[in-house]
Amino acid sequence: MISMTGKRRRKSAERTIGLIATAAVGVVLSGAAFAQQIVVEGNRRVESDTIRSYVTGTASGSPEEARRNLLSTGLFSDVQVSARGGTTVVRVRENNIIGRVVFEGNKKLEKATLQGVVESKDRGALSNAVIAADVERIRETYRRSGRGGAKVTYRLVDLPNGRTDVVFQVDEGDKTGVRQIAFVNNNVYSESTLKGLMTTSEMNFLSFIKTSDVYDPDRIASDLEIVRRYYLRNGYADFRVVSADARYVDGDGEAGWVVTVTVEEGEQYTVGAVSVDSRVPGVDQGALDGEIRAQVGDVYNAENVEKTLSGVTTEVNRQGYPFAQVRPTGQRDRNTHQVALGFVVEDGPRVYIERINVRGNTRTRDYVIRRELDLGEGDAYNRVLVDRAERRLNGLGFFKKVRFSNEPGSAPDRVVVNIDVEDQPTGSFSVSGGYSTQDGIIGEVSVSESNFLGRGQYVRIAGTGGQYAKGVDFSFTEPYFLGYRLAAGFDAFYKYSDLTRFSRYETTVYGGQLRIGLPITQELGVTFRYSLYNTELTVPNTIKRPYNDCSIPIPGYTLGQDGQPITAGSANGPPLYPNCAYDGEASIALKGSQGNTLTSLVGATLAYSTLDNIARPTNGFYGEIKPDIAGLGGDSKFFRVTGDARYYKELYEDVVGFVRIQGGHISALNDEPLRITDQFFLGPSLVRGFAPNGIGPRDVGTTDARSNAIGGTTYFGGTLEVQFPIPFIPKDLGLKGAVFADAGTLFGYSGQTQFNVNGDALINGIGPGGRCNFTSIGTGAIRVEPECVNVRDKPTIRSSVGASILWNSPLGPIRFDYAYALSKDEGVQTAFGRVGKDQIQAFRFSGGSRF
Repeated sequence: MISMTGKRRRKSAERTIGLIATAAVGVVLSGAAFAQQIVVEGNRRVESDTIRSYVTGTASGSPEEARRNLLSTGLFSDVQVSARGGTTVVRVRENNIIGRVVFEGNKKLEKATLQGVVESKDRGALSNAVIAADVERIRETYRRSGRGGAKVTYRLVDLPNGRTDVVFQVDEGDKTGVRQIAFVNNNVYSESTLKGLMTTSEMNFLSFIKTSDVYDPDRIASDLEIVRRYYLRNGYADFRVVSADARYVDGDGEAGWVVTVTVEEGEQYTVGAVSVDSRVPGVDQGALDGEIRAQVGDVYNAENVEKTLSGVTTEVNRQGYPFAQVRPTGQRDRNTHQVALGFVVEDGPRVYIERINVRGNTRTRDYVIRRELDLGEGDAYNRVLVDRAERRLNGLGFFKKVRFSNEPGSAPDRVVVNIDVEDQPTGSFSVSGGYSTQDGIIGEVSVSESNFLGRGQYVRIAGTGGQYAKGVDFSFTEPYFLGYRLAAGFDAFYKYSDLTRFSRYETTVYGGQLRIGLPITQELGVTFRYSLYNTELTVPNTIKRPYNDCSIPIPGYTLGQDGQPITAGSANGPPLYPNCAYDGEASIALKGSQGNTLTSLVGATLAYSTLDNIARPTNGFYGEIKPDIAGLGGDSKFFRVTGDARYYKELYEDVVGFVRIQGGHISALNDEPLRITDQFFLGPSLVRGFAPNGIGPRDVGTTDARSNAIGGTTYFGGTLEVQFPIPFIPKDLGLKGAVFADAGTLFGYSGQTQFNVNGDALINGIGPGGRCNFTSIGTGAIRVEPECVNVRDKPTIRSSVGASILWNSPLGPIRFDYAYALSKDEGVQTAFGRVGKDQIQAFRFSGGSRF
């Protein structure tokens, strides 16, 4: 039974519905009537019904609101809405349509860049307000690209049918980059040190060739992140960038951007305690402890925390706990300035990755991005692994920016990972030139691509040519061979070197190499190599370079018209010596080694690095060992091992100490002597102050003043160097000074010593005691072409001290070394003078340019 109250409620609802329906019908009928009373005038392209809809669609129905709505469309330059009797009259003046948007005078910025900035578009409505705003947008774009003084104007070109071309005229002016970078509240590190960390530099007299002084907000933000990580790496756990203000200054002086960075450094912390607390049953605690990179007493280093976090996470996952989460903790003791580090392993939420979306990559292929992730669709979600993937992608250099984000999946235990990237150019064409005391003037043209066809592959081809060297090489590297983190590649090369200024021979080497490298840990890696190359050694024998004319006389030079040797003698006596003895005759060891040597070699490189910066290290260690075996076919059969260890330490602010130890040994795999081309030839690469091929065993059985270097089997050496900024020189110029001390030696000639040149089964020149001596060929004359090698092979320690200027210029790295030899092999005194002494080269210059 229905109550009386329910009946009253039902009747009230029916009355309400009826009133609403009646009102709705009234609104519709009145709107239709209102629409019939609207008259549109002045329109040519825009439909009248379209204009009426803006009038009838107003919320208040007022003419003023209708007028504002029509003007906001950008289709009209003027709108008037008025009442004429019972009729509403809408009079409009249409804007012209843009035919084309044209840019003139733009050379530094491409048309496509400017088109993306302006809102005026082809076949769009012409609006003076929009065009004026576009002018400011173009100016701002030029300011951001380092040309704050650019002037932009526009003109309109009327065309038939109501169309108008918009022409933006640009006067780009001179480059206006970063005028000043200032740090505020920095006490621990000087402003010059912090600016030296940044890739952005200040304007100076080199601004006409460099681009690092162009103001780019994204690059500034990236630089400040580098500064932040530098502080965190050096113990300042509370460091933060308070603000970064950039303002454009166009005063009486030079125009440009002034960037002011305010920082808060805090105190330096050391590590007070380190522990891993596993709250997941069954996890091997000992294996986790082995992943700890920070030690008690060390200066706090955020990078070590990240490495520990990543290592512990990987180890826990490897043990079969994919949902375990590793959470870092840090308890700061502000009184003792110590931080207790903890890594808590605990069960995390069982969340799976439903989908990974890669967006924004227009060039780089999806799989190149996805392979940097250690997780995929269906795997357990792990924030640490996601962060590590983001760092890897940023480190590739393929993208301007990389951003990871999450969104809920189709179920509470599902998450969608979004990876937004923006591709950037990765190819380069360079023309470089330079000069070195070893290769003379030399130039190089190279083309390289680090993301070939968007596949993440590295390709480079380069050609060099100069006074004493020329060549070409090609390299290809696939960083993920067979789908694994294996860097596989190959190289092909050709190089000709003229070494006659330091010895009496030339070499031509051509061949190729296969290599595959794999990381063992984050610091340790190994690369396996197979090389096959041919070495051709020749001794020049021309009138300008008669280095073999004792063996092969040169007509008109070594031989006279009568076919007899041209001799030099005293005015009153018999001939003394044949001319071939004094024009730079090569050692018989070099002559006997002429020809081609094919080398088939397998080897490996085991490298360990903790350097903070590969290009400009200030702290850390780098060491490598390279064993090689030749003999899998070919002519050479030897075992060779070389090693190089370098340690860098920042002694004071911007003052870096450097210690280097290097060494090597080679030995034959059979009883045959080593080929001369397989042995070590050293000079300034071991001890500065000595010429190329300037130290080591020499043939003193000739009268050649250079006493030909013939190579050695064993070398070792060490270097101490301190690099420092040059006072009163702006740091961003890239100039540094250095002082150094080198010491080392090369010894152990193991090549052939006897050569039967004339085929008479006798070795001319073997004297008493087996010594290789000159042999008489006639009365009053001496033959200077023995068939044996008189080797001077002393393990004398060569040493030097010196000073250097290092310039990391926009044209490339340049280095000037001046060294003074403290100890050297003085050779041996003979009847023909002192022979076999080391060759000195006090000044050494090397450098190159890229433009």
